[in-house]
Amino acid sequence: MRRALSILAALWLLHALPTAAAPRAEAWARWAAHDDSATLSLDHGAWDGLLERYVVTTAADGIHRVRYAAFTPADKAALADYLQRLQAVRISAYPRAEQKAYWINLYNAATLKLVLDHYPVVSITRINISPGLFARGPWGKKLLTVEGEAVSLDDIEHRILRPLWQDPLVHYGVNCASLGCPNLAAEAYTAQNTTRLLESGARAYVNHPRGVRVADGRLWVSSIYVWFMSDFGGSDAGVVMHLRRWADPALAARLRDLRRIDGHDYDWALNEAQ
Repeated sequence: MRRALSILAALWLLHALPTAAAPRAEAWARWAAHDDSATLSLDHGAWDGLLERYVVTTAADGIHRVRYAAFTPADKAALADYLQRLQAVRISAYPRAEQKAYWINLYNAATLKLVLDHYPVVSITRINISPGLFARGPWGKKLLTVEGEAVSLDDIEHRILRPLWQDPLVHYGVNCASLGCPNLAAEAYTAQNTTRLLESGARAYVNHPRGVRVADGRLWVSSIYVWFMSDFGGSDAGVVMHLRRWADPALAARLRDLRRIDGHDYDWALNEAQ
């Protein structure tokens, strides 16, 4: 009986991991190197073209979805080639603005390819390739190699982007192929457009019901703001201040007197275009 209860407890923990915990931002010093005097730039045209062809906005709810089933063999090959070219770049020699766009695009392109490699799948959480007994999903798997270093999606988000840039808007840039996630941008990030895309992503998400809902004086938010509260001010009040900054006037007015989060949720269903 005791053994059975232990197994049930372990299974419950495994199921709860994506919504109960999130990795801390711990800088990987290896990737702090940069050269802002360099005139190097990266070409993300191939990724831009794929996003233009396969990312669609659903009029009913405004969520960006991906036409995974429509991907042609040629475009799957183009995606793989783009990822190979990114991994061949000595990114530590580039300016910070180029690096930020690089890591966001690398994360998103690798995630999209991961889904295509396992398609059809109802949720990215079902792609259980991460190492570890209680690991769930693909985020811990070393999928990429950059400058000779094996890199996972978790590394990119939690050891590079979050700690090195300390910009909460990064959460609106990286996309986990789920309906609950901020939109996958329909264009590639570049050194020139990263700020614009992250800010437009913040506005779109904060003003969408999957990001923020206020009813009867109670605040319900995306779990992102709870999992990563340290990035959004470190408290309920800090999260609310962040939300007010990006909220449209009507939502900002409803948030004005709120100081706490009453609940949170997240939809892990695949962001697939039907």
